[in-house]
Amino acid sequence: MYFAALLARTEDGWEASDTELDDVETLSDLTELARESSDDDTVIVFIEQEDAWFGIVRIEGEEDPRIYVSDAAAAARSSYGEILTREILGDDLDDIVDELESLDLDGTEDGEPLADDTDDDEETGVAAEAVPAAPVGDRLILADLGMPPADLMALESDALAEIADALGAAEVLEAVR
Repeated sequence: MYFAALLARTEDGWEASDTELDDVETLSDLTELARESSDDDTVIVFIEQEDAWFGIVRIEGEEDPRIYVSDAAAAARSSYGEILTREILGDDLDDIVDELESLDLDGTEDGEPLADDTDDDEETGVAAEAVPAAPVGDRLILADLGMPPADLMALESDALAEIADALGAAEVLEAVR
């Protein structure tokens, strides 16, 4: 389950609205949704999937969106997360997806332990290392708005509330949650 919200910076402060991502299939769709939601120059899109990962997309006017994802490996396994990680990792993600599809997965992708008679071969090692289980993207995405990169990268559960608090938008975000 996803939670998505838009924060738009106005002359009077931040305005928040929750949003549905049903029609979003590409980063362009997400960018268009954000730009249509506000006439203001700065719009931040928050996407979170059940505390597994979160993503931030910052849109400023007609500039290219800036993106940050808290856990690329977790995000790459979800539809909206793949949109973001694909934009960050580009062709590398396409190569990773092709490689994963060629693997003979043995159930360990669901967290089941390897059987004693099964070797942890290079194929599963490559798949595990291919998409980092770490933050990717623009770590400075919120630095000028009050959230230094070290604080952003340290966030775990309820990250969006902490981000909104750092931006001075906690009350408006809470109203849409």
